Amino acid sequence: MNAVEVWWARVDQAQAEFLNDLNAIEQERYARYRRDDDKARFLLGVTLVRRLVGERMSVPPASVVLDRSCRDCGKPHGKVRTAGVELSVSHSGEWVGLAIGTAPVGLDVERIDSRTDVDGVADMTLAPEELQELKRYDGIAKARAFTRYWTRKESLVKATEDGIGAGLCGVVVSSPDQPAAVVRWEGHDGPAQLVDVQTPDDDHLAALAVLSAEPPVVHVDQFRI
Repeated sequence: MNAVEVWWARVDQAQAEFLNDLNAIEQERYARYRRDDDKARFLLGVTLVRRLVGERMSVPPASVVLDRSCRDCGKPHGKVRTAGVELSVSHSGEWVGLAIGTAPVGLDVERIDSRTDVDGVADMTLAPEELQELKRYDGIAKARAFTRYWTRKESLVKATEDGIGAGLCGVVVSSPDQPAAVVRWEGHDGPAQLVDVQTPDDDHLAALAVLSAEPPVVHVDQFRI
């Protein structure tokens, strides 16, 4: 069975004691963040990974060996990896999320923001048929529809580790009012599953991509200290 766990944690759940489980590289990266919210999001992301993977391996969180080497430059800012499972961390607004699976996964969560220049960003990220579909929406509904497009697309390029730098216009997904699905993905020949994921509130949207031929069975839960 292609099972994927998705865990959510609120930014205000971050605690100073979590820093004790971070390795030297993570401590250094944490210290570089200037805003408290950014520090909390990073700390929670690391804590989710270390505690939940540690439970699976029956080892203390600090003993979990993690690799964040970028596949392009080798620096420790790439997708987090550890032996035996596939991981993807995402954060936006009040929430930090972690997806854990057996096939490569990509999780993306975004806060719906009515102040976003939807048309300007859409021109750089949506395919012609997606832009046409977006014209059906106005106001906050338009921001919500675009956010749905964005989360679906970004989850896919996070699963492959290409990131948004590879371009999102060639990743075409189903309309926001339809179940998540890959319509066309230029340059990608392998299998890919795409699902919308329940978030803890209505102000955020999330999507999960799994590079597998088998549809995932997704279990969503909230991290509790």
